[in-house]
Amino acid sequence: MSNSAETLSNLLRENRRFAPPADLAANANAKADLYQAAKDDRLKFWEAQAKRLAWAEPWNQVLEWNPPFAKWFLGGKLNVAYNCVDRHVEAGHGDQVAIYWEGEPGDTREITYRDLQREVCQAANALASLGVRAGDRVAIYLPMIPEAVISMLACARIGATHSVVFGGFSVDALRNRIQDADAKVVITADGGYRRGAPHALKPIVDDAVKECPSVEKIIVVRRTGQDIGWSEGRDLWWHEVVGSASEEHTPEAFDAEHPLFILYTSGTTAKPKGILHTTGGYLTQVAFTHWAVFDLKPDTDVYWCTADIGWVTGHSYIVYGPLANRATQVMYEGTPDTPHKGRFWEIVQKYKVTILYTAPTAIRTFMKWGDDIPAKFDLSSLRILGSVGEPINPEAWMWYRKHIGGDRCPIVDTWWQTETGAIMISPLPGVTEAKPGSAMTPLPGVEADVVDNHGNPVPSGGGGFLVIREPWPSMLRTIWGDDQRYQDTYWSRFEGMYFPGDGAKRDEDGDIWLLGRVDDVMLVSGHNISTTEVESALVSHPRVAEAAVVGATDPVTTQAIVAFVIPRGDLAADEAGDAFVQELRDHVAKTLGAIAKPRQIHVVPELPKTRSGKIMRRLLRDVAENRRLGDTTTLTDSSVMDTIRGKLEVTPQED
Repeated sequence: MSNSAETLSNLLRENRRFAPPADLAANANAKADLYQAAKDDRLKFWEAQAKRLAWAEPWNQVLEWNPPFAKWFLGGKLNVAYNCVDRHVEAGHGDQVAIYWEGEPGDTREITYRDLQREVCQAANALASLGVRAGDRVAIYLPMIPEAVISMLACARIGATHSVVFGGFSVDALRNRIQDADAKVVITADGGYRRGAPHALKPIVDDAVKECPSVEKIIVVRRTGQDIGWSEGRDLWWHEVVGSASEEHTPEAFDAEHPLFILYTSGTTAKPKGILHTTGGYLTQVAFTHWAVFDLKPDTDVYWCTADIGWVTGHSYIVYGPLANRATQVMYEGTPDTPHKGRFWEIVQKYKVTILYTAPTAIRTFMKWGDDIPAKFDLSSLRILGSVGEPINPEAWMWYRKHIGGDRCPIVDTWWQTETGAIMISPLPGVTEAKPGSAMTPLPGVEADVVDNHGNPVPSGGGGFLVIREPWPSMLRTIWGDDQRYQDTYWSRFEGMYFPGDGAKRDEDGDIWLLGRVDDVMLVSGHNISTTEVESALVSHPRVAEAAVVGATDPVTTQAIVAFVIPRGDLAADEAGDAFVQELRDHVAKTLGAIAKPRQIHVVPELPKTRSGKIMRRLLRDVAENRRLGDTTTLTDSSVMDTIRGKLEVTPQED
């Protein structure tokens, strides 16, 4: 955003409110007094949350803060895998199901905490037998199978630092991450299932490691039975090397600041950033936030986060947070439309899921497919719904509440990112009177603010930049191998404050609304307008399922608003004519004001999305500017861009 954020237009108004159900509020894990406790003494508050974990040695200092470098719980020692597995078995919960795993073809596994302990011990012993020691790096490139969780916990158990790479990434992306982390071992599979077919992984690893001299061994899980290349002496079958290992392993306690994992953020124009998270502070905050935000009752809840292990949501809210809290959870390998578009709801019904955590892009896709699909399934077990990944527009929020939550489930719309490690801004389901589309307020112990260009807090009703004013336990410690880049990227924009790169507004009540990346804010005739608000206005139209908005260069207004919309199921994209487009432009003008009326609206059958479900607005900007397309390798379906280009010539211009 090149212009002043003080002029960021606050266009969208939301007057609907949803109080927590009385019984949930009465029995909630997190009550309103947590906010006051954190306000009275923030460090004492985080110390209390750390005590929810099992520590081998206590800390002697809560925080050492040498901006922008933090150390939490200095002197304390613990083992993450022990906290996520062994202590639950020792407490008599060994027979509790930890993971209900559902493969895309329909095969299943039921893994208890005792099963998980046995397999993690075996994997830890196997890695140790291959020479992996504390501080070594292990790359993990797996589909959504239990071995992904087991591998991560085995690394944590022996103090190895894992680097999980999403199983949809290319040879180049994998190679770059292995090289940057200097990984010693790669854990992969022959393949995984995606949309009804086996998707090969081992050949990608073979290509990647040709230029990775640090890699000594590749451990391969047999999942699909595909024929794969094999290098004797280097390649090992998981079922042989892990399956033959001892089931006994004593976990070692590691320093609170011991590196737990590196997770790379995708870089579109620069080298991906290796975000480094450490042990004690990270586990403290992911365990606390999972317990508080999702109100987990480990004896009765069945929790399901639909993310992939390869993203931070999978790290924090499939592996470490839920298992630290003794959750019983569902883990699903495949896509929501295989073998049919009701697969998610079939799984909710089958396992009686009570807590569901998914992404706005998935919710809008379900809207597009039609209300009748979830209506065929019994979703009455659900009690809390979560949203993660990007701002959720109010109409998608309302659809989620009505058609999935039966107008009874609180929605926790969570803001956080790879770098923060854990949820930072979210409603508390037993406390907050929620507003559709708003992440509401920072969680207890988190000091978030919305500031103008000069770092001053914006007044209620104003827009600007989201910042974090004080260090938090699960914060990234640095960018792997590049402290200077860490300082320049996150701490140089506002003195003494962490800047995540997101725009936000503070409404008249003081609640926070996320407006997406500041790169996605458009300068239109002197007004800074958020793409998120225009997208929300478009999706509020009853015949629109999903929308993506970008700014395109305009000689008169600096930038013009260009929208791409997917119609609801009863209207095919190629049937939507000029009248429909004009109706949408008028609808936006009525909802947000004439300044926000799109110059162009392209009605398309699909939007370009990564396999994690994020819309690649960068590619849409390339189309709107008539530029050569950038890298499309992370798209689920690269042919989508050809279809979109073909629609460009039949779009009405501005009045």
